[in-house]
Amino acid sequence: MAVENRHTFTVNTVSDIYQLPEGCIANILSLTSPRDTCRLSVVATIFRSASESDAVWDRFLPPDYPRPDSIGCFGSKKELYFYLCHHPLLIDGGTKSFSLEKRSGKKCYMLAARSLAIVWADTPRYWRWISLPESRFSEVAELLDVCWFDISGKINTSMLSPDTNYAAYFVYTTKSRTYGFDHQSAEGAVGISGHERKTQTVFLDPEAARRHMYQIVPRREGFFNQIADILRREANPPPLENEAQARYPQQRSDGWIEVELGEFFVKRGQDVELEMTLTEVKGGNWKSGLVVEGIEIRPKEG
Repeated sequence: MAVENRHTFTVNTVSDIYQLPEGCIANILSLTSPRDTCRLSVVATIFRSASESDAVWDRFLPPDYPRPDSIGCFGSKKELYFYLCHHPLLIDGGTKSFSLEKRSGKKCYMLAARSLAIVWADTPRYWRWISLPESRFSEVAELLDVCWFDISGKINTSMLSPDTNYAAYFVYTTKSRTYGFDHQSAEGAVGISGHERKTQTVFLDPEAARRHMYQIVPRREGFFNQIADILRREANPPPLENEAQARYPQQRSDGWIEVELGEFFVKRGQDVELEMTLTEVKGGNWKSGLVVEGIEIRPKEG
């Protein structure tokens, strides 16, 4: 009898939910997440109708989000939300972009190459500024030839979503002739500016990273080629860092490449300057062939 009562109570409770006013259900949905709201919209007609409410999606939009110039063209707050997820807005004179993380509505930013501190960036012999149609920014930085590779960016944590674990990603692509990164890893770090930060091994050359990840050694025929390989390995020994902690480049859906520099948990009410760095200054070898779009800061999955 006790089992029957529990079963009856469950059925009645579920039935009662469908009797609630649409506005009440919309308020309940607004307390979940964008992903959960989209999932619940297929449960029943009343949920689908409530999930379209502006009251729900206005709750998912950050209170301080940048308003698009064409904001009046959006038929609903839901339409605006997904626009901001898929179409980053240029802000701060085109030196940054803003977007939303689709599943959670957390804020995402990308710092353009022009807003980064790049050593020797204004020396035409080492770097040059070019335009690429596939970039969201008007300019990107092309690495011509440097020995000292040093890039950093800063953002205030007050701009980010609170109680969120963020990661910073170096966004770039490679030219047909890239050298200097094939046998030498770089160091990435993320942390509070002015404080000591934990560094991690970062590989920038996609092909070299693939060989390192799977321990693929190119085969060379002939005695002299074998000697050359030995000398090359002695001149460029493998990194001593923990192999499991290394970060490898990944292809993005927008055609660019990204590699994680590190992560940082943003606490509620925190107001500090977050600094992200990428350096390769120990190898002593010259480097060329990268095109830098910027550094993206977004919530880390998982």
